Amino acid sequence: MAELPHILVVDDSRVVRVSLIQHLKGHYEVREEGDGEAAWQTLVVDHSIKAVISDLQMPKLNGYELLERLRTSKLRRLQQLPFILVSGEETEEERAKAKSLGVSDFVTKGAGGTELLTRLNNLLSLTTAQENLEADRERLVQDPVSGLFTRKYLEMQAAQALSHAARHGLDVSVMVLGFDGFDSLCQRLGVQVAEEICNRFAKMLAGKMRHEDSLGHCGLGQFAIVSPGTAPAFCATFAERVREAVEMAKLVIQGETVALTVSIGLASVPTDPVSSAAALLDLAGGRMHVAMGGGGNRTESGGISPATRPISINHALELLAGNRVEPVVPHLHSLGERLMPLLQLINKELGLDLPLAEIERRLSERKLQKN
Repeated sequence: MAELPHILVVDDSRVVRVSLIQHLKGHYEVREEGDGEAAWQTLVVDHSIKAVISDLQMPKLNGYELLERLRTSKLRRLQQLPFILVSGEETEEERAKAKSLGVSDFVTKGAGGTELLTRLNNLLSLTTAQENLEADRERLVQDPVSGLFTRKYLEMQAAQALSHAARHGLDVSVMVLGFDGFDSLCQRLGVQVAEEICNRFAKMLAGKMRHEDSLGHCGLGQFAIVSPGTAPAFCATFAERVREAVEMAKLVIQGETVALTVSIGLASVPTDPVSSAAALLDLAGGRMHVAMGGGGNRTESGGISPATRPISINHALELLAGNRVEPVVPHLHSLGERLMPLLQLINKELGLDLPLAEIERRLSERKLQKN
């Protein structure tokens, strides 16, 4: 037999409480309290209570004060809890005050069981409908597994960005990345562990993005970023950094070292002639699959070259430690210029005779050749 919904009845009169409980018996499981303060303590700790039926005039904490505490609580369930006030000889001003505080409904003292049950049933049905609507909205916005935005919400974000970009002549770029060999990873470690690994990387990625960018989950082991106002070349640069960071990371899962790589697809407007936000995401996703089909661990941008930005010394050292020399070579001149004060100090303190002037000259030549 299904458990009955729990209702809290609050009144300093034992006779009134017994009368209300008789009306509710068989339809609801009833708790009772004799004053507002005791009712408040009960409501804070008892999450099963679905509604409150309260008198107005009570010791310690009256009906107004109890209602105000609920509506100003930090607990969302208390803010929205149905609250029926049992009214007697209250004036219109007092009823208006109760409405301003957020009372859900009134029932007059001496009302029959049918009226009380009808009002209570209607309130709980409305509350259930509102909770279902909010849950549907959350499912639209938030993926239940990763906690990130859903594909549908990303489409909405992209559509809004495209509309703004069309008015102001801006770029909108989209990046879709997928973990290479995700099916094999699921077979080795299980689907849940594989998803947790990918979600962990995605959340780390979220910390590196701009506030205006949107990161979402768009499939098993696949994620997308909508980046308003970002030119394709800079999106390609960011994609390469993400790809390299994943490639260099080494995770130990269940005693096993797991090496991961990602394939990334990029698309942007107005560079790519697409007609909708969904088409933009689909194009980037298609390019991701092309990158996977080409061997994985690569970025497919539709011909857009990454914009060259200086890399940090720490990043360069990490690349070299991972035996990745090629990405460092294009930045030697800027790295050398930043390291020159350190080299000069080492040369002086250790009494060496390093060819610093020759190094500076060679770096300058490399910089001029690059420009």
